Amino acid sequence: MTPAHANADDERWMDEALALAREAGRRGEVPVGAVVVMDGVALGRGGNAPIAASDPTAHAEIAALRDAGFALGNYRLPGSTLYVTLEPCAMCAGAIMHARVARLVFGARDPKTGACGSVVDLFAEPRLNQHTATHAGVRAGECGALLSAFFAARRERD
Repeated sequence: MTPAHANADDERWMDEALALAREAGRRGEVPVGAVVVMDGVALGRGGNAPIAASDPTAHAEIAALRDAGFALGNYRLPGSTLYVTLEPCAMCAGAIMHARVARLVFGARDPKTGACGSVVDLFAEPRLNQHTATHAGVRAGECGALLSAFFAARRERD
């Protein structure tokens, strides 16, 4: 983990990621949202959609990276920051590194599949050639509560 402090921009963009997560939850998807930002402009947005898309890669981070890549006309996003409500999994961490995202800011930790320190820390692996700076815990309480409420409601229905 690269030490960093949350700032007003981090709070603002995490707010947008939370709104995207809420939308995903209303669609019956696990409520995760992501926003790619460069120079103060949102280039890509995404919410979880693996169920609707019948696609295991349709995570919020992947959707936001694709959207940003399309907006820039480039699969590499140097100088960008990705805001996501949940710690990325290994698949998303790999995509973040391949996209050359400069900074990752996430909310809640994922103790089951988190690849930014909870299960593994791919961003700290010295043998990999890309090292995105990471900052955990921005709006973690809200991000975690959204996920907890979603899964509690799901258990009640089952």
